[in-house]
Amino acid sequence: MTPAPHHPAGRNPGHSAELRSAARSFGAALGRRRFLTTTGAAAALAFAVNLPTAGAASAAELDGRRITEDPFTLGVASGDPLPDSVLLWTRLAPSPYESGGGLPDARVAVHWELAHDERFRHVVRRGTVTAHPEYAHAVRVEVKGLDSGRVFHYRFRTGAWTSPAGRTRTAPARDARTAALRLAAVSCQAYHDGYFTAYRHLADEDLDVVFHLGDYLYEYAVSAVGGARNYTDRTLPAHFAKETLTLEDYRLRYALYKSDPDLRAAHQAHPFVVTWDDHETENNYADDTPENSVPPEEFLLRRAAAYRAYWENQPLRTPQRPTGPDMRLYRRLRFGRLAQFDVLDTRQYRSDQAYGDGWQVPGPESEDPARTLTGATQERWLIDGWRSSRARWNVVPQQVTFAQRKDVPTDAYKLSMDSWDGYPASRKRLLDGAAAAGVDNLMVLTGDVHVGYGFDLKQDFDDPSSRTVGTEIVATSITSGKDGADKPANWANQTAANPHMKFYNGRRGYALVTLTDTAARADYRTVSAVTTPGAPVTTAGSFVTEAGDPGLKPA
Repeated sequence: MTPAPHHPAGRNPGHSAELRSAARSFGAALGRRRFLTTTGAAAALAFAVNLPTAGAASAAELDGRRITEDPFTLGVASGDPLPDSVLLWTRLAPSPYESGGGLPDARVAVHWELAHDERFRHVVRRGTVTAHPEYAHAVRVEVKGLDSGRVFHYRFRTGAWTSPAGRTRTAPARDARTAALRLAAVSCQAYHDGYFTAYRHLADEDLDVVFHLGDYLYEYAVSAVGGARNYTDRTLPAHFAKETLTLEDYRLRYALYKSDPDLRAAHQAHPFVVTWDDHETENNYADDTPENSVPPEEFLLRRAAAYRAYWENQPLRTPQRPTGPDMRLYRRLRFGRLAQFDVLDTRQYRSDQAYGDGWQVPGPESEDPARTLTGATQERWLIDGWRSSRARWNVVPQQVTFAQRKDVPTDAYKLSMDSWDGYPASRKRLLDGAAAAGVDNLMVLTGDVHVGYGFDLKQDFDDPSSRTVGTEIVATSITSGKDGADKPANWANQTAANPHMKFYNGRRGYALVTLTDTAARADYRTVSAVTTPGAPVTTAGSFVTEAGDPGLKPA
């Protein structure tokens, strides 16, 4: 989240001639309405971002033995654990800051292994997968038929090179009565705002899974010294010092982020479940409405490029592969009878922000019952999933603050139009749906706002005495906002204005959540600084909510 006008006057001069030319061509050929509503748009957008139209096997083949530098500079990752399957990822890039990652336009055979032990003496699966240039030499392997609830180790190899070994695990069996589940929630990692020190500490935590809640990268320019990192031992290439617009821009930006050793360590240590917010594409966009005043067809070209690069660079399964500017990112994961996770996408389908975005006095526009943050289809999917859930905890990893958050303790308060406060009817439909489904232990995991919050979710936020129906754990940023402070400047106003706010801290870090059959515990882990490397990690606050008795209490 960045405080910026949503629709400034005039065209953004940074938008490239390539995007404008492609948008004009496709718009003229299809007509704006047909462009936005027919499958012809998907084909046009796919062409615009150089997607292979019929298989990717036409490229020449490169013998891995001819790769003379380490191609595993971007590390390894795993994601979306299922009871019988793990998803493994890597991307070949011997020169990650160069176009194409330093590899020719050729496919490369990559071998993989999955073992029970970290020394790979007991390999349980192995195989070969192809890294295609059309996919930026990214590979993903869905290994099936595995034992549930078990730790595995994995690695990749091509030519003489072997990747670092990663650690992952399968989810518990669907009907398993799991004693405990330990997860982390992370978000908002602006490279130019500091070092990813929190990830180094996260890699050392004992976790089952990490949920990344958005803003994995930022589209903004990164200077030659890495912004607030203020490098003295390296100079970043000039092509990072501009906003990301094209597929190549986004690919290179992911390479910059994933070259960070602390981020690589976290991915190597734990499986990730990822969802995006806005900055993976453009600040505060809403569906096909961009932040800046450019035609929707031009923005959709950019969105298609951003979505494509996101899928290439994240440990996502095949159903999440995008088609042009569309990508089904919301999905459901179950961890035995203990927890069901309904991962949301609150960017791709939302109504445009009311009153021009930002913090505004609520009114008829923001309170319009027709407004939606999830879109009707995703909303029905979520509520239907609650109805069929048999889990003790129903957890919703998503992007923007769910609880009401007034800025001042007076009648002249404002609310954030980019958060659920700008879509109160949409929020009420979900809370009503959870109540009708009999969801007793609702927990929302949130990112976006660069601070750690703990909220009680109220049946009626305007009545502090109304029933508490769930809890919200807001993870602070990894770096965004730079060093931060334990008590930000608005701490007194916000804590006084929102009696359901039980915790507020403005340092960087992550949230740990431990779920058991009887309770959930949240630990807010923070670092003292990110503009200098190596800061220690501490626990800024700990809270417990008991099963069947929602509400945060100090641990």
